[in-house]
This record gives sequence, structure tokens and C-alpha cells, in this order.
Amino acid sequence: MMKQKRRFFWIFLFSLLLIISIIVSIISGTLHFSIRDILTIFFGKSHDNLAQHIIINVRLPRTLVGLLVGMNLGIAGALLQGLLRNDLASPNVIGVNSGAGLAAIIMMCIMPGNIRMLPPATFVGALAAALAIYTLSRIDGSSSNVTIVLAGVALSALLKALTSAVMILHSDELGLTYTWLIGGLTGRSWSHYQSICYYSLFGLLGAIYLSPRINLFLLGEDIGKNLGLSVEISRMLIIINASILAGSAVSVAGTIGFIGLIAPHIARLIIGNDYRYLVILSGILGGFLLVVSDTFARTIFQPLEIPVGIVTAVLGTPFFLSLIYKKRYNL
Repeated sequence: MMKQKRRFFWIFLFSLLLIISIIVSIISGTLHFSIRDILTIFFGKSHDNLAQHIIINVRLPRTLVGLLVGMNLGIAGALLQGLLRNDLASPNVIGVNSGAGLAAIIMMCIMPGNIRMLPPATFVGALAAALAIYTLSRIDGSSSNVTIVLAGVALSALLKALTSAVMILHSDELGLTYTWLIGGLTGRSWSHYQSICYYSLFGLLGAIYLSPRINLFLLGEDIGKNLGLSVEISRMLIIINASILAGSAVSVAGTIGFIGLIAPHIARLIIGNDYRYLVILSGILGGFLLVVSDTFARTIFQPLEIPVGIVTAVLGTPFFLSLIYKKRYNL
């Protein structure tokens, strides 16, 4: 009971921090607003049309998209780590993001400007990459850390090469696709929010539903079978759910890296390996990390802003290397 209360406390604490980060994101920028200004606008008592436009049509949708993208990547990373029983697994490290990115680039070159087609296209790309990684990692009959990571790195390199080839063949769209591929939230609007919100809701509910099965996966497949787990069905459902989350995130924000690695790992250190709580905290932490990173990216050099994908890469690379260093005797 005490452990459960402690888990709820951490979930509540980071939920509060997430709300604060959203408020800071909305009031921060080239034009700074106070919390009173925000409340005045939300309650319809403001007569400043410029402030209303900036808050309602620019910063709020961008922040909410960042929240959902971070949440999706955090939960997708937690699902993949649980399925593969590997703390180094995440959508960008093992190539899931690269699969979604290739599908998105192809769609953007064939049907430029059709945002509604990006989420299903990136889902297919992410799902194909996830299935390929899982198949490659089990060729030798096991899913060791080194097999999964190396298979993911190899496939990711191949997919990135194919992505570059497509971009070169469609050089007229190179500016758009290159900017998108870096990963960022610049210009994200309510249309982007609408294109991802239903995928996020479905993915979150699916992750919560699948969390008890992932707990059984952590015990090993043989023990899971003895406890009544349908291993193949559960594995496929987890891969599909993670692909929906990662693919939808990539469709609106590009290939933002390392959120799916950092968020689940921090959540695991705080509340342990029980996925009934881990997926929720991973989502909260993912949203928090991306909202904070994006706020930093667009304010540190204002009025210029840098893509948030660069910020997450700077944060995530040393984190990833530290994980490899700690696991060097297990690889």
C-alpha cells in the first residue's frame, strides 16, 4: 500500500510539473505575457487581438502538440523496452522512427501538403520497422541486448539512406523535407493537433490495457505462457500500439529523438517496473521533457529558434552513452 501511494505521489508531482511547463511555454517567447494576461484571454475579457492570436492560434496549439508528441514517444519507448526486455530500446534507437520518417518523406514527396495522410503512412512505416527489428533480433533464437541494438542500428542506417535517396530524387521538396526530418514544432497549429489527438488517445488507452501483459513479458515468455499469456497475440498488439504512438508523433513533429529512451528510464528509476504505473509516468515525463525542450529551443536565442530535435539530441546522446557504459558487462 505504501509503495502504491508513493507511485501515485510521483505521478501527481510530475503531472503538476507538466502543467507548470505548459503555462511557462505559453507565456514565454519574443513577446512575454503574464499569467493574468493568459487568464484574461481564456475568459474572453481581453481586447488585445494580437495577444489573442499569439496565445490561442500559435503558442497553445504548438504546446499541446509538443505535449502529445512527447507523451506518445515516452509511452512507445516504454512499450518497446518492456516487450524486448531491453532498457536501450526506444523508437529512435532501434529504427522505428526511421521507418516512420521514410514513410512520411515518401508521402510528402508524392502528396505534398496533405497532412491527413501522414499519420497512417507513418504508422505503416513504424510498424514495418518494428516488426523487422523484432524478427532480426530473434534470428539466433534470443533477443539479447547486443542483437537488438545492432539490428536496430543497421536497419536505421539503411532506412536513413533510403530517406536521403528519396529526398535527392525529389529535390524540389528538399527544403520542406529536410526541415521536417530534423524534428521540430515550428508552425504547428490546431490542424496538427487534430491529426494526432485521436491516435494519442487510442495509444494511451491501448498501453494501459496492455500494461499487465507487459508485466508478464518481463517474467519471461515461458512463465508468461504458464500464467495464461497469449504470447504471440500480446506481442503483436504491443508492437502495433507502439507503432501507432511513434508513427503519429513522427507525422506531426518529424524524427525527434531520445524522448522515448529518457522518459521510460527515468520513470523506471522512480516507480519501478510495474507497467500499470510505468506507462502513465512515461507519458507524463515524455510530454514534460518535450515541452520544456521546445520552450528552451525557441527562447534561448530569441527571436531566432532552433529545432527542438537538436535540443533532445544534445540531452539524449550523453544519456544513451551512459546507459551503454553501465550495461557494458551485459552486452
